[in-house]
Amino acid sequence: MNEDVNKGRKTVVLAIIVLVPLIYLIYIGVLQFSGDYKDSAEGNAFYHKIIYAPRGAIFDRNNKLLVYNQRTYDLLVTMDKVNSADKEGNPIDTLALSKLLNEDDSVVRARFESVKKVGGYSPCLPQRFMTELLPEDYAKIMEQLWRFPGFSIQSRTLRKYKYDAAAHVLGYIREISQAQLNDRPTYRSGDYIGDTGIEGSYEEELRGKNGEEIQLRDVRGRIKGKYQDGKYDVRPIEGTNIISTIDIDLQMFAEQLLKGKRGSVVAIEPSTGEVLCMVSSPSWNPEYLVGRNRRTYYPILANDKSKPLINRAIQAQYPPGSTFKTLQALVCQQMGGITEKTLFSCNGPSSYPIKCTHHHGSPVSLEGAIEQSCNPYFWQAYKATIEKECYVTKKDKRGRTRNKFDHDKFHANYDRWRNIMFSLGMGFAFSDSDIPGLKDGAISSIKTYSKIYGDKGWKALTIRSNSIGQGEVLVTPIQLANAASIIANGGWYITPHINKNDSLLSHKHLPDVDKGYYAVVQRGMWRVCQYGTGRHYQIPSYEMCGKTGTADNGRNATPHSIFIGYAPADNPKIAIAVVIENAGFGATWANPIASLCMEKYLTRECSRQDLYDRMVESVTNPEVREFENKINSVASDGK
Repeated sequence: MNEDVNKGRKTVVLAIIVLVPLIYLIYIGVLQFSGDYKDSAEGNAFYHKIIYAPRGAIFDRNNKLLVYNQRTYDLLVTMDKVNSADKEGNPIDTLALSKLLNEDDSVVRARFESVKKVGGYSPCLPQRFMTELLPEDYAKIMEQLWRFPGFSIQSRTLRKYKYDAAAHVLGYIREISQAQLNDRPTYRSGDYIGDTGIEGSYEEELRGKNGEEIQLRDVRGRIKGKYQDGKYDVRPIEGTNIISTIDIDLQMFAEQLLKGKRGSVVAIEPSTGEVLCMVSSPSWNPEYLVGRNRRTYYPILANDKSKPLINRAIQAQYPPGSTFKTLQALVCQQMGGITEKTLFSCNGPSSYPIKCTHHHGSPVSLEGAIEQSCNPYFWQAYKATIEKECYVTKKDKRGRTRNKFDHDKFHANYDRWRNIMFSLGMGFAFSDSDIPGLKDGAISSIKTYSKIYGDKGWKALTIRSNSIGQGEVLVTPIQLANAASIIANGGWYITPHINKNDSLLSHKHLPDVDKGYYAVVQRGMWRVCQYGTGRHYQIPSYEMCGKTGTADNGRNATPHSIFIGYAPADNPKIAIAVVIENAGFGATWANPIASLCMEKYLTRECSRQDLYDRMVESVTNPEVREFENKINSVASDGK
């Protein structure tokens, strides 16, 4: 009996002796071949040093270089190689280092602490201590770097600009944020990323692909040289160059015209949808947001009351004023509210419920109403359109004839009017454009008006301001420029875009307006520039078409000055929209600026120097001039 028990115990013990090591060996094997363990082991053996790819350059439509790269440097620190501590326990003589780096001692001390908080920090590996050192900084630091063991230099590139222009169009790059890192696994902390403009829209193309060197580390994590003499190193791939649609000469010309003014200029080539210039004022030298300059200038740009960081060309929303009458003419014809021969009377400033700004012949035709910018005409055309067939005659139970207003029909008419406006590029941002940051316009819905007035509490009279581009109608300057392109093309447009090599010719849009309705609008816009409010600023040697607008924007506020147009009249090469905020009449400010820009593009010259000088020297917004003086003063002090 005892022998059996002892024998069983021996069997159990032997089994344990055999199984425990076997289980342990199996576990070790599993760990060895598991992804996490392999990654961890490889991470301890190798250090992957990033070799940054140069970003692609950006050119204008005529292959003029706009943006290129300049050499820059990151100062790296390997903490376990740093000098022994000073009396205060700091790892290095921070006073000497701060003097060399032209930084406050407190900044340098704080930088040491922030280095230790970086994800994946190792005291044996190089960490970024200071970034975006320019060549002149590099030369000075290299002379003294021997005094600071543990510090080294890594080469990178930053953006350099050929022209002091087009800051909003080109955009800028900055260090990637933690929030962006969470969504972009191919980026690492400290990488640069395009933030706005072309830099943001074409980040993937411009960025290229970083390379890497695989370096060996010992058990303490110290670098011991390249792995297999660089056999598995990867060379960086330079980013793709972008040829933009921008004409830099026109861009700079328009920016000069907008000095001292708040507003925008957008010009488009009608046949292609290519944006020729996109100016927002106030603006800045794009160099101001490069490298360490950013710390000086970004707070100024972000906090100034003139709001220079807003790209007004694509983000500001304005009532279009009388420029909207050109689109109103198209939609009212399409819906059968009027024809080009429809006549309406006008009593000038005595007209009701909407006054005309001046006396002119009456009755007036559609073509004449565009030329004269007749408010009463377009009010009556709007009413005839959205209230078409809404008044019905019915008999009540007693046989008496009653006139009733069909609200359902009215709502259907209004909804159709609104949708046709959408097809003309109003209301919504272009969904297929490569221009980042586009904002919607606004054309209120039935739901909005019914919420305010009740389902049956509103008619054409209630929203009559819409008829002349006021009220609840809002547009962006790029939408206005596109509207001018539609009219110039006689009924189609290609989505406005800024990459010349990324043709959007397949994105041809046909608004819900028959092509036969455009001719009268074109003739009316031609008459504006021949006999109407635009007659004083015709382009020498070219006939132009246009429409001025003076848009109210609040009680006691000076109106916005607006103009849309195109030229030449018989073969349009440029369509344009100009908005000058709080400047007054469209014919006084926006019209001459648009005319000068069109002449510059068509002839490459400016024959009206006196007019140019007057526009450049005029200040319509003191806040903008104050900003321009302030930032120019900072730039001068920096030099």
